[in-house]
Amino acid sequence: MIGDRLLRAVVRVITWNVNSVRARLERLAGVLERHAPDVLCLQETKVKDEAFPHDAVVQAGYRAVTYGTGPYNGVALLSKEPLEDVMRGFPHDPVAEQPRVVAGRIGDLTVVNVYVVNGKAVGDPAYAIKLEWLELLRDWIAETWSPQDPLLVVEDFNVAPTDADVHDPERWRERNLCSTPERERVSDLLGWGLVDLHRQADPEAAFTWWDHRAGSFHRGWGLRIDLALGTEPVARRVASVTVDREERKKTSGEGNPSDHAPVIVDLADA
Repeated sequence: MIGDRLLRAVVRVITWNVNSVRARLERLAGVLERHAPDVLCLQETKVKDEAFPHDAVVQAGYRAVTYGTGPYNGVALLSKEPLEDVMRGFPHDPVAEQPRVVAGRIGDLTVVNVYVVNGKAVGDPAYAIKLEWLELLRDWIAETWSPQDPLLVVEDFNVAPTDADVHDPERWRERNLCSTPERERVSDLLGWGLVDLHRQADPEAAFTWWDHRAGSFHRGWGLRIDLALGTEPVARRVASVTVDREERKKTSGEGNPSDHAPVIVDLADA
């Protein structure tokens, strides 16, 4: 049974803001072939459910659980095996019309795939919504699961948790993505019972996002805003957490890259 297999073997979960699944379709197929994840969590798919490229996903040996309503936002879970206990969205979402959360269980592991509200700029109305959204997300997680459950929350969090996650902390000081209130919302999730798996596995955890402008990638002007957070039962199983920078390069892979690199989480035996 799939649950028994997952308890014995390494489980690979990848989180990746694809920045349009249709624009990245060739590269998506390459990522699936190169990394063979058990679950691939996509954010910012930018496509309605009925227009999602299911045929290409099936051809690659996967199936997709999607949550998308139009040309913005959108999330999806791609898996080799069927997902159980699928959930789309969460109660009391202040922007429920924006598809930003999809969750499912594979074997003993529940994966929650999240695309956090960007916030635009500190002081913008969208920034206040972002803070409220993060609070309500934390409440939903706390009401639905226990810190003793094997829970993995992966996301484009749109928050760099600390100055160590920013290429130039002074330049970003108290700006959107790096402001104190946003970081406090991340701390609240960690305080509930989640562990920053990337930071645990690698104290010098790499950046995951680089603006497409001004040659940011080649200059090293990045942020770590794509996070993998797990409860203690998951944290004990972490074999590695890595960022595939090659998938961010125009000279690697197929077609133009996203502005985010995939984060690869490998979990060993329970």
